[in-house]
Order: sequence, then C-alpha cells, then structure tokens
Amino acid sequence: MRHLLLASSSRYRQELLSRLRLPFDSCAPEIDETALPGESAEHLVRRLAERKASALATRYPDSLIIGSDQVAVLNQDILGKPHTFERAKQQLLAASGGSVRFFTGLALLDSMNGKLQVACVPFTVHFRTLDEARIERYLKAEQPYDCAGSFKAEGLGISLFRATEGEDVTSLVGLPLIRLVDMLLNAGVEVP
Repeated sequence: MRHLLLASSSRYRQELLSRLRLPFDSCAPEIDETALPGESAEHLVRRLAERKASALATRYPDSLIIGSDQVAVLNQDILGKPHTFERAKQQLLAASGGSVRFFTGLALLDSMNGKLQVACVPFTVHFRTLDEARIERYLKAEQPYDCAGSFKAEGLGISLFRATEGEDVTSLVGLPLIRLVDMLLNAGVEVP
C-alpha cells in the first residue's frame, strides 16, 4: 500500500483518519493561512487544503498526501478559532438562535504523479437559543478554544444544536471521511 500522509498536526483530524484503519503518518505543513482579499470561504478552504498537501510533496515524493482546512461562517463573516474564553463566548452569543455554515476543504495529492483531487464539503449547524449562563457553563466544561465556531460537535457541543444539515458529519470535525474515501478509492487505495 502507498504511504498515506496527513498534512496536519490536528489531533481531531488524526482521530478521524484513524477510523479508516489505514496506516498513516502526520506532519504539519508550514504555510501561510491568511485569506486573500475578497476570497470566499469556499475558495479559501480549497486553496489551503491544496497548499497543505503540496507543501509536503517534495519531502514525501511517493505518498498520498491529505490536506484539509475548515472555516465557519456566520452572517457572511468568517469565524476563526477563538483562542480565549471571551472570544468564544462572543462567537456563541452571535450564533445563538441562528445558523453557522462550515466549509471544509479537502485535498488528496499523489506526490508521485502530481494528481490532485480537491473538494469543499459544506455543513450547517442550527443553534438553540443560548443564554450567557449556558454558554459559560459549556465553555468552562469543554474549553473549545482551538475549534472554529467555539464548540466541539463530538462532545458536549452537541447540546448547543437545534439541528444539523449536511452530507458528512465528519466534515464538521474537520476531515470529511465520506469524500476522503471516494478520493482514496479513486487513487487505488482499498477501503476497507
């Protein structure tokens, strides 16, 4: 089997990829993740997923390299990782009673022949109406400061949701496994 490389240091993406029971290594690509002026969320995540995979191609010349990137969008504004309690609280207050659309870019690069597959997988979260006390309890319990949108859907964050919409719930965590399996099959990888 070809060497599989995840171009990420994210433990969330590593945990998701391990569900496929394929051996893989991971390595953090060093790229600038700044959005270009006027760049749409969809274009941004596709571009960054591709750049993450491409950044490691020369170091891993005979690998299938997976790149992924995600942004959350609320009212046309891209939400970054909050990093602090106060910013997370502001994000969740802004999302209360509304919807946040997540765009997850995915790229699979065959570094041996340069073949690249790229996709953007959308997913929408509809939030319950949240008061400050509930948000503060959640943030103290989960501390999701490294997560776009300020919640962990795979944990207690699910209690903040009224509903979800999308073809692949794993895209919400940051690595759309359904689309990735399609790409791996196209690259000749047997899954399972």
